[in-house]
Amino acid sequence: MNDSWNGLWQQKDIALSLLKSSHNRTTLNHLKSLHVYLLRTGLHHSSFAVGNFITQCASLGLMSYAAQLFDQMSEPNSFVWNTLIRGFQQNHSPKCTLYYFDQMRAHNVLPDKFTYPFVIRACSDLLQFAKGLSLHGQLFKIGVHLDIFVGTSLIEFYTAMGDMSMTKKVFEELPVKDEVTWYAMLSSYVNKCNDMEKARDLFEKIPCKDLVIWHTIILGYVKAGDLELAKMYFDRAPVKDLLMYNTILGCLAKNGEVECLLRLFHEMPCRDLVSWNTVIGGLVRDGRVNEAMRFFHQMERVNLSPDDVTLASLLSACAQAGALDTGKWLHSYIDRRYNELNAVIGTALVDMYCKCGDLESAACVFDKMPERDTVAWSAMIMGSSMNGQSRTALNFFYRMKDESERPNDATILGVLCACVHAGLVDEGRKCFYGMFQEFGLTPKLEHYGCMVDLLGRAGLLDEAYNLIQSMPYEPHTGAWGALLGACKIHGNVELAEKAIEHLIQLDLEDGGYLAIMSNIYANAGRWEDVSKVRKLMKVKGIGKSRGISSIEVNGVIHEFGVQENRHPQAREIYDMIDEIYRRLKKAGHVASTSEVFFDVEEEEKEKALFFHSEKMAVAFGLIATDKNTIIRVVKNLRICADCHAAMKLISACFEREIVIRDRHRFHHFKNGFCSCRDYW
Repeated sequence: MNDSWNGLWQQKDIALSLLKSSHNRTTLNHLKSLHVYLLRTGLHHSSFAVGNFITQCASLGLMSYAAQLFDQMSEPNSFVWNTLIRGFQQNHSPKCTLYYFDQMRAHNVLPDKFTYPFVIRACSDLLQFAKGLSLHGQLFKIGVHLDIFVGTSLIEFYTAMGDMSMTKKVFEELPVKDEVTWYAMLSSYVNKCNDMEKARDLFEKIPCKDLVIWHTIILGYVKAGDLELAKMYFDRAPVKDLLMYNTILGCLAKNGEVECLLRLFHEMPCRDLVSWNTVIGGLVRDGRVNEAMRFFHQMERVNLSPDDVTLASLLSACAQAGALDTGKWLHSYIDRRYNELNAVIGTALVDMYCKCGDLESAACVFDKMPERDTVAWSAMIMGSSMNGQSRTALNFFYRMKDESERPNDATILGVLCACVHAGLVDEGRKCFYGMFQEFGLTPKLEHYGCMVDLLGRAGLLDEAYNLIQSMPYEPHTGAWGALLGACKIHGNVELAEKAIEHLIQLDLEDGGYLAIMSNIYANAGRWEDVSKVRKLMKVKGIGKSRGISSIEVNGVIHEFGVQENRHPQAREIYDMIDEIYRRLKKAGHVASTSEVFFDVEEEEKEKALFFHSEKMAVAFGLIATDKNTIIRVVKNLRICADCHAAMKLISACFEREIVIRDRHRFHHFKNGFCSCRDYW
């Protein structure tokens, strides 16, 4: 008999020892074994044992299992009730938290200062204002409203409800405040009110500022877009952790402060993947693709593996710069490390290939993706559209619908762009006017802009103008700019004047539209009006944006401006320009000087046209690449009529395929023809 009792007590000791041991080693099987011990020893009625068991269940997210054992107790005490309520709240089950709180009171077990913080937080999560007010009243009755933990939960509750006057009142009435209380009040100013002035005043009063407090004030200024104050508090912080460094890095990257970003990165005592991704992303946004790739290789040398964010950022950089060779290298890198493409990387590859003019590779990646979401379909549709493959874009759209993938605004925009580039007016009308009926999508400004462009290019200027007039939004520069461009194509001066009037009222700072208006007047022989437009441009202090073209050769991006002479091979490039000029003259090319301002001599106009940035980039491509290599150029502006005509002849005279991506679309030149079929 004694041996039996001794064995039972030993089992109890083992069970209690296991319950008090570290929760980090707890597994479901471990819990089941403990449950058996509790049942054998009768400890399933022990408040201490059950309370600790519930705590271990909570750490594994097994609150339903905890509730089963709890329900077997005849009279659980407040410790067990509190542990169960806390477990449900920590596992994001606020409804269960409130249910068991009500059950606790129904069983005549009095809640205490350990109960209320979790119940009040449940009210915050469920936005139950009336319930929270009732709880606040109960706190006064039992005299725990000034408890630091209860008070902090009330601050969080009133902040969530948006009642800042009560938040402040509760805070000021607390006789004792710890770091968590100060943080709760500071966070309410920073994250709920966006009131950095009050946040700053409170911050200066905090007696003991820990890392969380410092990070909160810095992050507040980052969110407010105040880089200077964010940096000031960062410099003041006595201790800086990695999170704080990464926060400032992100702020610098977002604000385009790339040099400061690089300097801070190199000063950091340690760096993680977020640090490297932030720097690479900042360089990408600044168009510094070569440097971004150098950082990527440095990252590999310190044995830090890239994630989806790293690779998507670099692929985006290749897409922006048209760096196909670098993009292909990244693709091979991804193939070596991924068993299959996920949606993020797959879509980034599709986008990169499309924006580099390699539609065949884009389609190959797209077809290999195991799962394609709406973003992937939209990238393929827009990419086909940009590359002048309008029917292909529409076929992808029809295929998308057949596979029951629901299009979004970006998808429809891609379809409309495809219709614009090919002059598919009927298809465009059907898509635009059916997007609400078929998909429940309301046309946005961009969709209206596309429709105006489609109608205008097709010569339906009155219909385009009427569509602008009927827009439910204030027409934007995209709509009026599209109409102005159509007026230039069709020589409609009167409608162009209406469009430019609206563009000027929109506080236009892009001189490109005024340059178009000047050309419209020039083509109509209205030289006095041309002079007026030029004077207006001078008064406003605006000019046409500087044309810049880039070309990738052997993994390096080379940029050219108009009459570029800073390139190491400038002399060879200028010699090639002369050779191009000679061959084009022989082929019968006559420079289209109508788009050059009238107060320049005709010979000077021709010379200016020959040193446009895209011609400089193509000339470099001719001397720097093999004959079988496709010359790929990216330009920040729309290609001019003379360059377009010249590129067709260059492709024939030099027997080279040339792909130029301007700000609107791709032009694939081959054997004297362009993929746009001169409809652009």
